Amino acid sequence: MNRPVRRVALAVMIMVVALLGNLTYVQVVMAGQYRDDPRNQRSQIDEYSRQRGQIVAGGQVLAQSVETDGRLRYAREYPGGPAFAPITGFLSTVYGTGALERSTNEVLNGTDDRLFVRRMSDLITGRDPSGGNVVTTIDPDVQQVAYDRMNQEGYTGAVVALEPQTGDILAMASTPAYDPSPLASPDAQEQQDAWRDYNNAEPNPLVNRAINEIEPPGSTFKLVTTAAALQNGYTPDSRLTAERNIQLADSTTTLENFNGSSCGGGATASLAEALARSCNTAFAQLGEELGPDTLRAQAESFGIGRTDLQIPMPVTASQVGPMADTPSTQQSAIGQRDVRLTPMQLAMIGGSIANGGQTMAPHLVREIQSPTLDVVDTTEPDRLTRSMPAPVASTLTDMMIASEDRTQGGGKITGVQIASKTGTAEHGTDPKNTPPHAWYVAFAPAENPQVAVAVLVEDGGNRALEATGGSVAAPIGRAVIAEALRDAP
Repeated sequence: MNRPVRRVALAVMIMVVALLGNLTYVQVVMAGQYRDDPRNQRSQIDEYSRQRGQIVAGGQVLAQSVETDGRLRYAREYPGGPAFAPITGFLSTVYGTGALERSTNEVLNGTDDRLFVRRMSDLITGRDPSGGNVVTTIDPDVQQVAYDRMNQEGYTGAVVALEPQTGDILAMASTPAYDPSPLASPDAQEQQDAWRDYNNAEPNPLVNRAINEIEPPGSTFKLVTTAAALQNGYTPDSRLTAERNIQLADSTTTLENFNGSSCGGGATASLAEALARSCNTAFAQLGEELGPDTLRAQAESFGIGRTDLQIPMPVTASQVGPMADTPSTQQSAIGQRDVRLTPMQLAMIGGSIANGGQTMAPHLVREIQSPTLDVVDTTEPDRLTRSMPAPVASTLTDMMIASEDRTQGGGKITGVQIASKTGTAEHGTDPKNTPPHAWYVAFAPAENPQVAVAVLVEDGGNRALEATGGSVAAPIGRAVIAEALRDAP
């Protein structure tokens, strides 16, 4: 073979190898990315040719697929509307998925390994393939009450209710909310218009404030500080300062109690009285004496700082901050400075105390069903950590009962003893002139807890600078508790 022919043969061989390499790259390496690309019309047509599974709560359908006569065989509907949007999320041909539509997508579209037998059966019998169903832990009545109470007041914030012994999430409301239905419309322009409107709104309704917003928790964090104290030599009778205000250690900054009031009638107050009255000066002293390491360890035992928490949607990690010096530790002990919690995390704290010191992993999915409603998987309760011994949790519960007895606001439930703590959290660059966040964490009945709840109302709700956790957040929390107990078996 002469040299020119060899060169041509070599060039052809190189081109064949390059072609095979490119085909391998496209069909193997990039296959998943191309398949999931929202611009891939073939993938969308295939996805919407199968009946997607339902998302269900307490027998109520929150998301379902219905047959159409359009280009896409099935369309998604959300009978639960905005009240359940933080749970269902959305399914959009333009913008993808959110919430459970995203995190349980393989179950809903039928490709999950737990549905393998069903897929093989469909293939053999020639049945149209369909997805599995996701049964949630949500109590629809509790969820509706949580959403309605927040939405009717026009509040921005979130409500989380869970079962302390299992971690079952009974409600997860976030306001303002959005309607997922326009994002599932067959009309791409309607989807785009809705997406633009949602993202241009202030505050953004697409944000799930229950799990993705972290805010200063104010005095609700005193539960963490108290739990640390009770496990480090303090008792409910331990004496702390009752001064109206104190100067932070090694600082010229002055810290005062709410409204500048003293913590009782004497020079000192018991730890129990300090928690019931929510005395900042007493807890600043306690924070200094406990130190940052003790506070951080106690916070972590409640789950604060975890970056791997999923319900199955990922939960933004709460934090206590660096607490690099004594003044910052004193401020952190009252839930200010760099302390930031999600409402989900605060509900976990309340649930841990209610559950005798066992912190359970919160979860939103009760079970996975095949298209024929056979149960293929069930979520078992999972203990994350122990936050405190059971006797300490019992003592802290008694102290929270005293706190609830001093808490004002409407919605008190006759015949039901609630254990609670409120919080009124300063924030912003000018905290004294910025409406505070109002918090409430509680569980009930105190003697046999069935539900733990956390409420966040941002920026004072309708009370502005006059807002407190008791006046704004507590009535909502009590209404949610009342509904949960009404539905309890």
